[in-house]
Amino acid sequence: MQSDKPLTHYEALLCLTGGIACYKSADLASKLVQAGCGVSVAMTSAARRFITPLTLQTVTSRAVYRSLWQGTRKYESGHISLTELADLMIVAPATADIMAKMATGIADDLISSLALSSTGECPVLIAPAMNTRMWNAPATQANVARLREWGFHFIGPSNGRLACGTTGEGRMCEPAEILEEIKKIMLQRPPKRKRHHESQA
Repeated sequence: MQSDKPLTHYEALLCLTGGIACYKSADLASKLVQAGCGVSVAMTSAARRFITPLTLQTVTSRAVYRSLWQGTRKYESGHISLTELADLMIVAPATADIMAKMATGIADDLISSLALSSTGECPVLIAPAMNTRMWNAPATQANVARLREWGFHFIGPSNGRLACGTTGEGRMCEPAEILEEIKKIMLQRPPKRKRHHESQA
């Protein structure tokens, strides 16, 4: 178990796409902060229909990124600089739509652009959340298989009651489970901040 290991000096880029499971992402962000991790949040317009940026800003004490045109500093492109800073990019919840974009190289919004710019820069953990039929659709499964082949990490989805009222596979994993997986991936290497400092020494 990694639960007792802190994430001091590590940086997480938490990306929310549209789904009721966004409420779990606020809890995940809180758990990451409590573990000592720095957390930057990016949201799609659909995600902002389920939870407000103010909620994530309050939890992380950082501005929330909503647009391709919102850089971390005046001269930076957010979709490049955010992945350069992150030790891990987490897409939670991840819809069928965002996984389709990631699997085909489409970069027409902030989150899909971040995913594309993560290549060679930081690993990506995907926590899917959707209706069971959407998860089982051949297109979705083909996209998941391609992303796994490319080295993307997955956690879930789990089986349980879904927002549509049915029960089945498609429920986003619980924040505590996702946190354990994040620690498992992050703690394989020293944080970027520490590696950068050592390279300058």
